[in-house]
Amino acid sequence: MTSPAAAPAPAPQLSLSSDEARRIALRAQGLLGAPDRQGGVRGVLRHLGAVQLDTISVLARSHELVPYARLGAVGRTTVEDAYWSGTDASGPSGFEYWSHAACVLPIEEWPHFAFRRRAYRARPQWYHELADGAYDAVIAQLRDRGPLTATELGGAKNGGPWWDWSEAKVAVERALMHGEVVCTQRRSWKRVYDLAERAVPQALLHDDLDDAECLRRLVRLAGRSLGVATRADLADYHRLKNEQVDSVIEDSGLVPVEVAGWGKPAWADPEALAATDRGRHRTTLLSPFDSLIWDRARTERIFGFTHRLEAYVPRAKRVYGYFAMPLLSGGRLLGRVDPAREGRTLVARQVSLETPKAVRPMASALREAAEWVGCDSVRVERVDQPELAAALTAALD
Repeated sequence: MTSPAAAPAPAPQLSLSSDEARRIALRAQGLLGAPDRQGGVRGVLRHLGAVQLDTISVLARSHELVPYARLGAVGRTTVEDAYWSGTDASGPSGFEYWSHAACVLPIEEWPHFAFRRRAYRARPQWYHELADGAYDAVIAQLRDRGPLTATELGGAKNGGPWWDWSEAKVAVERALMHGEVVCTQRRSWKRVYDLAERAVPQALLHDDLDDAECLRRLVRLAGRSLGVATRADLADYHRLKNEQVDSVIEDSGLVPVEVAGWGKPAWADPEALAATDRGRHRTTLLSPFDSLIWDRARTERIFGFTHRLEAYVPRAKRVYGYFAMPLLSGGRLLGRVDPAREGRTLVARQVSLETPKAVRPMASALREAAEWVGCDSVRVERVDQPELAAALTAALD
């Protein structure tokens, strides 16, 4: 069975140069212009619409690195508090659910993931069989005892490989997918589960939005967070299907545009097009899971920069290192560094620079990152361009 052909995109009313598209994308991602100090981490979450979570922690976990890249040296406890508990007693700021991947999402968007919760509920099974009564037993425990981890619910594993989940873990994860349970925070990287009826504000606790309304909202949010995007970009942001994007794009409020060199139809956020293109570019190191660069094809199209996470590549086949973090400076991606920490020393295990002009920005980014994570020195082990090693060391001093 073949998929129906995509409807032709409307003729664009506006043409953008590749540089204009790049600046629009940077501003939309909060990396061009003055940082939103007043909004803080909570503002970053709302602005981006999704912050990806990942188990890897080098300088810090990825969901910490994302606001750091935009706000500077924000406290790491401040980050966690802003994601989960908010600034007052009104309820949580965010919840964890499946979007681009496992992500922290603004709590206001809970209703708009109803389409995904319905899709999960419609599955006859979700990866694992589950004994009769196991699901209800987990729900009863949470109702009686309050928020709990899988370990506290009876154990997360059966003792086999990492995917050999216990019955309690299978049940609570299924309840999470269905929306009856919410992950309200991470404790020592373990999910803490609570009943949605208790954790989600009552004004948001409903699943009555139809699929079209959910998809329209998520495509609009993706367009706002990306600034300018192709259909594939919009679909990838919250892991929608291309046909789902096609079904709502005309009613999303996004504007058809043509971007020089892209060779594909594109859409832009009208507010991004109207924004004044001024402000300072941020110089920073980016997590590989940062939404500016998590889509590798888009990163190459916008920045001419090829990058991939090599943490799961065998050591002998790595080109840039285990957790190579791209360097953003002047609105360009100018290099990479594979960092590590040894006591109070930030170690640049491998540095790759696209140009000699990247030396000083790399030194600045390394010093700032070191201070943020409590290191008081930086040591460079290897520079892929040996002729720039002395200059980098001098710039660090």
